[in-house]
Amino acid sequence: MLTSKRNVIAISSLLIITFATLTATIWLPFTPSYIDPEQRLLAPSATHWFGTDNFGRDIFARTIVAAKISLFVGAVVALISTSIGTVIGIVSGYYRKADFVLMRIIDGLLAFPSLLLALALVAALGGNLTNIIIALTFAFSPIMARIVRSAVLQLNDVQYIEAAKTNGINDVNIMARYILPNILTPIIVQGTFVFAKAILAEAALSFLGVGVDPTIPTWGNMLQESQIYTTFAPWTSIFPGLAIVITVLALNMIGDGLRNALNPHENKIKRKKPFKKKMNVA
Repeated sequence: MLTSKRNVIAISSLLIITFATLTATIWLPFTPSYIDPEQRLLAPSATHWFGTDNFGRDIFARTIVAAKISLFVGAVVALISTSIGTVIGIVSGYYRKADFVLMRIIDGLLAFPSLLLALALVAALGGNLTNIIIALTFAFSPIMARIVRSAVLQLNDVQYIEAAKTNGINDVNIMARYILPNILTPIIVQGTFVFAKAILAEAALSFLGVGVDPTIPTWGNMLQESQIYTTFAPWTSIFPGLAIVITVLALNMIGDGLRNALNPHENKIKRKKPFKKKMNVA
């Protein structure tokens, strides 16, 4: 995976953003919440690298600190939804009777777009960090369950699974020791994509006004606040938007790289050039 420059760039970008966020309190020159009315809507300069917003707050500091919320929500949602979806998918794919009931529920949830389902749940539960994580987990778990179920169905008739059943090994051990290790590739790859989708969804919820408290800087909140000033102060929306694009693009590229590295069928086979006969001219 690290042999590709694209993957190296993606991993490096994500590590830089994560490191900058975790160490922000040490090196940031401005406090993200500091308001200076005299410095409002200043263009990017040597003092304020990304300019200032309508309250005179430093956009660079707010963009770096806002990454903490986005990365936290994305990582937690990816971890929980992957775990829940994996359990549901394995049980559904292994037990045919449970499959009918579970998949009808999953089909019902998948009938709604993920963002719309999360929006409805957040509106019902309330806009705070915990409820956003619950809503996004509820929205993305069915996708993971579907993918895991498909992978399990392909393994049910494999000889070593049949041999394990014949030898009297209980179902839990079969699922944990024989099925789960052989479906880790799609789980890991899909987990990175869920990570990226959760960051986008959190930004969208904050932009729509149902995210975390507006006093907490997030990329979605920053975009929502800057839409009025976009025409004459475009930097207020450009830099938070670029942060979302870079982070999501990096995660998607890492997911593609993992899929190519973990799945041997994705490796490209070098083709030999066709042999051309030379024509002898008399």
